[in-house]
Amino acid sequence: MYGTVARMRMRPGAEALFRAQFDALVHEQLKGWMSTAFFQSDTDPLDVWMVVVFDSPESYRANAERPNMDAVYRRFRSCLEADPEWHDGHVMAGYGLGQPRA
Repeated sequence: MYGTVARMRMRPGAEALFRAQFDALVHEQLKGWMSTAFFQSDTDPLDVWMVVVFDSPESYRANAERPNMDAVYRRFRSCLEADPEWHDGHVMAGYGLGQPRA
C-alpha cells in the first residue's frame, strides 16, 4: 500500500466547498484507491490533515497523472490558504483498510 498524508489550512468559510470537492471524487472510479480520511484539528478547525491510501505506488502515481487531476487540484486548492504540505510513502500497516482481520 502507498499513499500520502497532507497537512493543509482551509480558508475561513470554505469548509462546505472543501467537503463538496472531495465528495465529488468519491463517485469517480479511481483504480487502486483504498481509502481517504480527513482529520480536523480540535485546537484550530482550519488545520486539516488528509490521508489517502492506494494499493500500490503505481496506482497512486496513475491517479496523480490523470488528465483531469490538475483541474481537480485547482478546485480543491481554492479552499486552502496555501499549498498543502505533502508526505508520500509506503503504508507500514493498514488496519481497517479492507484487510481481513486475523
